Amino acid sequence: MHGGPASPGWLLVALCAATGAYCLLRMRSPVEEQRRAAGGEALMGFGMAAMAVPAAVFTPPSWAWPSYAAVFGAAALRALWSARRSPHHVHHLLGTAAMVYMALAMAASPAHHHEHGDSGVPLVTGALLLYFVGYVLLSGIRLVPVAGGGTGVGGGSVGWGDRPELARACRLSMGIGMVAMLLTL
Repeated sequence: MHGGPASPGWLLVALCAATGAYCLLRMRSPVEEQRRAAGGEALMGFGMAAMAVPAAVFTPPSWAWPSYAAVFGAAALRALWSARRSPHHVHHLLGTAAMVYMALAMAASPAHHHEHGDSGVPLVTGALLLYFVGYVLLSGIRLVPVAGGGTGVGGGSVGWGDRPELARACRLSMGIGMVAMLLTL
C-alpha cells in the first residue's frame, strides 16, 4: 500500500486489476446473486489495485484517502444489508471494512506513506491479518480438486463468467492481495 519496493507493488496492482477485470466478466452471469457478488468483488479488485500503486509513481492527493473510505464505507453498508440473506456477504463486509480501515489509516498518517508499519492500530491490523490469512488458507484448500470429481456437471458448457473454480481463485487472489496490503500498513 504505497510503500516499499516498486516491483512487488506493481505485481499487486496487476493481480488486483486482473481480478477486478475478471469480476466484471462474471457480472454477465444469468444468475442474479452471482452478478451482485461479482460487482462487489470488482469494486474491491479495482480499489485494491488503485491503493497498491507504488508511491514513487503516484502519490494520491490528500482527498483521495477519505474518498476511498467513503466509497468502501458505502460498499460495507451494502454488504451488511446483503449479509442478512447470505453468509458469503459477511466476507464482503469484512473486506470492505478492511478497505475503509486502510484508507483511514493512510489519511491519518500522510507523512508516512513511504514507510512500513507506521500507520494503523496494531490490534485491528493483526485481527484483520488473522482473518484474511485464514481465509486465504481455506480458499486454497477449496481449490484443491477432489479425487473422482467431474468438471462438467450437467454436460453443458459453462461460460467464463459462471466457472465456480475461477470465482474461488478470484476471491483467493483478492485475499492474498489484502494480506499483502495489511502487512505493509
